[in-house]
Amino acid sequence: QDAIECFERESRKGTDDDDETCAFGVEALAYSRDHWVVMIANMCDEPKGVERTKINKIGYYFKPWFYTHVEKYLSTGAAEEYIPLRHYYHRHTRSLFWEVSDIVPFGNQAWFRYLLGYTMPPKPALLKLSQTEMTRQLYELHHVVQDLLVPVKNLGESIDLFHKEFEVYPLWLCPMRIKSDGRKEGYHGLIKPLDDGDEMFVDVGAYGNPLSPTFVAADSCRKCEDFVRQVKGYQMMYADTYMTREEFREMFDHSQYDKLRASLPNCLDAFPEIYDKVCKKNRI
Repeated sequence: QDAIECFERESRKGTDDDDETCAFGVEALAYSRDHWVVMIANMCDEPKGVERTKINKIGYYFKPWFYTHVEKYLSTGAAEEYIPLRHYYHRHTRSLFWEVSDIVPFGNQAWFRYLLGYTMPPKPALLKLSQTEMTRQLYELHHVVQDLLVPVKNLGESIDLFHKEFEVYPLWLCPMRIKSDGRKEGYHGLIKPLDDGDEMFVDVGAYGNPLSPTFVAADSCRKCEDFVRQVKGYQMMYADTYMTREEFREMFDHSQYDKLRASLPNCLDAFPEIYDKVCKKNRI
């Protein structure tokens, strides 16, 4: 609960455009329901003197994967380090968050990082090209890749649901502000602020092989989608979507989208709707 409150407190600082305490970046990795590392990033000049010992160029190929590096702070406690901007932007690139650990289980071992770390990450297009139909089906039945955007006030409930349905850790937690501009419809195309004016959401990302004994790919994802619609959240469209067309339209505001499609000659006949592109049953 302390981690949730800390994460929400730091995230909400971004709702005030004039708040000078607002961080450049806020992120959390949840290694279990009760063990989190909350990271607060701020821009700074290159450190001088003894502070230079805190520089961590985490993007170098021989460095430990970022999420494993962060995990050690669960035992050592809070600390400060300086990460060059390019390395910070690509902190999850080499390990594709933690997905590479399932593909190359020894990929984070020191001998591999120093000898072959420069080959990471493998190209997803190459992996898909080399997989068989059987491995594809196994991946879809026993693997989850979901990003669900929920109001930050519902973060605790979301973590409980993800634990029950998936039990995949770490979870990636990243705040997102859907800034209100006073409009009541057509906001940002398919997404819009909450009716109560709350602008802060959090992306809960689950990537990996679920350990939950009750996990069934379609059923578990459906339960999470139902919860997200209930709290007025959103599902990232790259992920597997099991919603019906009506449920999808309930989640995403199609008013401006429908007007645009109707205004373009032959658009309705020539191009499928977004739902037809992302719905799981249409992509199998």
